[in-house]
Amino acid sequence: MTNQINIADYLNPVKPDAVLELKDHPKFNSMLASIAIYSDEKKLPEYKAFDIAIIGVEEDRNSNNKPCGTAPNKIRNLFYRLYKPTQAVKIVDLGNLKQGQTVNDTYFGLAEILSHLIECNILPVIIGGSQDLTYSNYLAYEKLERQINIVAIDSKLNLGNADEEFTSESYLSKIILRNAKYLFNYTNLGFQSYYVDPDELELMKKMYFDAVRLGIVHEDLRETEPLLRDADLLTFDITAIRQSDAPANKFPSPNGLSGEEACQIAKYAGLSDRLTSFGIYEINPQYDINNQTQQLAAQIIWYFIDGYYQRKNDYPKTNIEQYIKFIVNLQQINQEINFYKSQKTNRWWVEVPVVDKRESVIVSCSYNDYQKASNQEIPDRWWNTYQKIC
Repeated sequence: MTNQINIADYLNPVKPDAVLELKDHPKFNSMLASIAIYSDEKKLPEYKAFDIAIIGVEEDRNSNNKPCGTAPNKIRNLFYRLYKPTQAVKIVDLGNLKQGQTVNDTYFGLAEILSHLIECNILPVIIGGSQDLTYSNYLAYEKLERQINIVAIDSKLNLGNADEEFTSESYLSKIILRNAKYLFNYTNLGFQSYYVDPDELELMKKMYFDAVRLGIVHEDLRETEPLLRDADLLTFDITAIRQSDAPANKFPSPNGLSGEEACQIAKYAGLSDRLTSFGIYEINPQYDINNQTQQLAAQIIWYFIDGYYQRKNDYPKTNIEQYIKFIVNLQQINQEINFYKSQKTNRWWVEVPVVDKRESVIVSCSYNDYQKASNQEIPDRWWNTYQKIC
């Protein structure tokens, strides 16, 4: 049953200075002309008719990167200037979440509205604010009692120390300690080793979580697509992008993803049939140069939406006859592994058996994983999943 709330109670309309005049932009095919906007001049739209809902969250009280909470209106202003990727967009901008008296109040309010939108099959795009809001995003799925996979695009792992004060750099520990049964997998894409405590990496391995170094991402960006295809929630920290492309953070790194790589990753995420929420965080306008980072953030959101409207709905649990099945016998573990290739998209999946003969688990993979198995090498994706469920 849908969580019945009055979302207007949680939202502030978009202020006039954040909504560009339509006369200053193309009257047709611009985002500004195509998005239903909750503003001071317009009442809250009938949001349940839309596919995607934009929500700004001006929260940064648990961040060392203040004032990143000022970013949402600046990013949406630049986003409105872009042309829409397709004629079919159905997007609503719900304005900004009302800030709670305490940070926990903000977390509660955001979780309430996100769980409601997700249950209504509306994909929320969250513009932060600080990355600890990922914790609130997770709480929305916990409220819905859904087990999920989280993918974080981040230069750090954000495990932090559970005994220290909660910040935007320790949200993952808070999620893990709260209720681990709703977090099936966590994947970090693009971590930079010199920012990561080796003990954190060891903990990730013990929990069979995935951590992919920046160099591996650079080596073949296409290998990130299967990881994103299995994500329910994507959290994007702007510090994963190198300083020359995204300077708007108090602690930028000279190394990181390029702007082009960030946009391609966002498109892969949008293409995921499974992904149901997306957030971008830690953009601090105070440190930006000619709005460069804010423009890139707007373009990342654009690419995510572009991917969303190109979804193929080809998960192999349905219409299995449309898939080519490949069977590999891994001799070292005496186990047959089934791979499936979509004839529609050429994307790959691998089946992970369950010991007690319950329904098997199918996870996304790549052709490279199939080649590894054919060469008698156990694919990491298969092995990590097998260890979790057996």
